[in-house]
Amino acid sequence: MANQQQGSSGQNTMEKLVSLAKRRGFVFQSSEVYGGLNGCWDYGPLGVELKRNVKEAWYQSVVRDRDDIVPLDCSILMNRAVWQASGHEDCFTDPMVDCRGCKRRYRADRVRMHYLVLDGRAVWHHGYEGEHADAFEQMSKSVRKSYDHALGEHKAQLESGAATELDCVVSEVPEGFPRVCPECGGELTEARMFNLMFKTFVGPSEDSASMTYLRPETAQGIFANFLNVLNSSRIKVPFGIAQMGKSFRNEITPRNFTFRTREFEQMEIEFFCKPGTDDEWYRHWVAERKRWYASLGMREENLRFREHTAEEMAHYARACTDVEYRFPFGWGELEGIANRTDFDLKAHAEHSGKDLSYFDDETKERYVPFVIEPSAGADRSVLAFFCDAYSEDEAPDEKGNLQPRTVLKFHPKLAPIKVAVFPLVKKDGMPEKARGIYDAVRRRMAAFYDEKGAVGRRYRRQDEAGTPYCVTVDSQTLQDDTVTVRDRDAMTQERIASAGVLDYLQDKLAL
Repeated sequence: MANQQQGSSGQNTMEKLVSLAKRRGFVFQSSEVYGGLNGCWDYGPLGVELKRNVKEAWYQSVVRDRDDIVPLDCSILMNRAVWQASGHEDCFTDPMVDCRGCKRRYRADRVRMHYLVLDGRAVWHHGYEGEHADAFEQMSKSVRKSYDHALGEHKAQLESGAATELDCVVSEVPEGFPRVCPECGGELTEARMFNLMFKTFVGPSEDSASMTYLRPETAQGIFANFLNVLNSSRIKVPFGIAQMGKSFRNEITPRNFTFRTREFEQMEIEFFCKPGTDDEWYRHWVAERKRWYASLGMREENLRFREHTAEEMAHYARACTDVEYRFPFGWGELEGIANRTDFDLKAHAEHSGKDLSYFDDETKERYVPFVIEPSAGADRSVLAFFCDAYSEDEAPDEKGNLQPRTVLKFHPKLAPIKVAVFPLVKKDGMPEKARGIYDAVRRRMAAFYDEKGAVGRRYRRQDEAGTPYCVTVDSQTLQDDTVTVRDRDAMTQERIASAGVLDYLQDKLAL
């Protein structure tokens, strides 16, 4: 039953995270007052700051800290020919099935029938997507009861070690068993292909001549601008082009909060290199991306770098590594690092009639560069850092009694608010003194001022927001001009001179 408990615990944690995200203004359901829009989310005040910090950390790492990558910002709307050349118009599809009973819709390739096979017979089925733990997590209540009953029937075998849950669960549909709806057990329709791109029209007429798409990825804009960047920046191979921007995919089954959505933001690099050096640069970028996540405090046990098998590899890829994070709902991809060879530049050269090769002045060689692509999801990264920072512990209240505490232990670079400033009470000149400190620090870092409620409750609110430090002006401040600085993680307090607050914070936060 361990896996079932793990799934239930993960679902409970995810519910807490979604509740906290809304309560503290990180993420809201899009169009919530009208019932929402599935697969779309809005970032609130703290969410905007967090996402901005994640993107800035990425930009600093891949552009500012290097001299071989330049930035680009392409338009969301592009000539339809771009998507025809890239293969998206014909091939960017998913197989889709519908349940004739409950009318739910699924990606056909994600429906997995999980059977508990004991004594040569299938005693349980149902499940949807992923590893076994994920399947248990996805079970409906009725299916879980069936599963529990099946385990009860074979309790002796399980206890004796003759069989285990994972040994007994298989993901392939045995011969003669139908593929049915994972939720209600109803009949599924035949699979049909569904293009994931959003269509739109440019100009007053709505016909095939004016049709285009909202871009499903930012990469093709980079490839289409390869010559422009090469000729205008005087940069030489090896070099990269980095871009952050919105992309749109009409996902069949958006799910898991902001993990799979229809509108999302990418942080993408196309790194152009000489054929023959691509393996070396591929390994470089795998190591570099691993360093980036670790540098922002992501826990090692929650991160893995999984290489694709030959069966998983895209037709244009020579190698690919997925950066995966262990979310409460299971392992999910944050970023893909792929060796795309020269597929994209050759495809656009063929369809556009433009020469997209590179001439090396030093070696007098002409070649089409290979491309290494580290492509990360900004929204998925935000969700991963949010999950990784989430913690529950105990903290003393105003009377010294330990009470449950929810805290987001963000790395200082990612914390939406770096410092909160409080007057202990709203009298005796404390608010004026606290305001002066707040005004001094907010010009250098994200700060928050709060004078409402007991100071202990104000600390808890900032813990839930992930604020690393709180500065409190109290009666002693009026005597010796010192203030209390509270550390979010250790919950320790230190008195320092009020004039040194900014220097103290910049040193502690490494800003």
